[in-house]
Amino acid sequence: MERQKANGLARGGEAGPGGARWAWDGVVEAPLPGRLAKPRQVGLTMVLDKGTPLAALEGWLAMAAPFVDLWKLGFGTSALLSQEALARRVSLARRYGVEVYPGGTLLEVAVYQDRLEAWIERALAVDLAVAEVSDGTIPLPLSRRAQVVARLTEAGFTVITEVGKKHPADRPSPALMAELVRADLEAGAAWVIIEGRETGQGVGVYREDGSLDPALVEGLVAAAGGPERLLWEAPQKGQQQALIERFGPNVNLGNVPPGELLALEALRVGLRGDTLRPVVRAT
Repeated sequence: MERQKANGLARGGEAGPGGARWAWDGVVEAPLPGRLAKPRQVGLTMVLDKGTPLAALEGWLAMAAPFVDLWKLGFGTSALLSQEALARRVSLARRYGVEVYPGGTLLEVAVYQDRLEAWIERALAVDLAVAEVSDGTIPLPLSRRAQVVARLTEAGFTVITEVGKKHPADRPSPALMAELVRADLEAGAAWVIIEGRETGQGVGVYREDGSLDPALVEGLVAAAGGPERLLWEAPQKGQQQALIERFGPNVNLGNVPPGELLALEALRVGLRGDTLRPVVRAT
């Protein structure tokens, strides 16, 4: 299959191919309207995959491909697969209009070990089209970060960056986070992920109890010139709901477990009580 950029994703999945209809077409409409269908540049959903077997991956994609755009193989887990196994995942997902890509930690290791060119060569060999640049654990000066983004873009990747640190002791200031967002977009990043980890607590825009810091959220949106190119890691349902209520059904959300894809899409379109209630109360 010809390699493609992640911004040209096709619609796919159980409800799409062959003109198949949704189970309740003509019976109910989405209470929260405006949800964009694929291909789309906003309203992205990114899965965090910590170890899904190939057969299970195909099952998730067959059911939920219309509702997922990016499939991240978390951390450095893709390094524990064979090249063939990784390439098969990339090819399978792309048939459903979904781009598989390795977590930023793997590229951090490559940069730390001065192996960026080798990483690029191997990524191209397995037909990856998306690369994530982060400094969640390693130190990465702003100038070097921009160089990495530029080199990956030159190599043909759609580049996504991530802002935020993994360890609470290294948490960046709001001013630094905003500076990184601006710099990454200027360097050529397609989207910037705001770190949330798997817990969504005490990291990124989240307080220790998992609630959002509204001032920090708005500061990052201002730095990005709007929410369209920010992708919020939001592993908790309450966080997803808060971001949908603030930015609408087409907010970019990530770190979603495969088993939560349908639940998140229901939340986006008002087919879940948490987002249906405000619609009902407003009428």
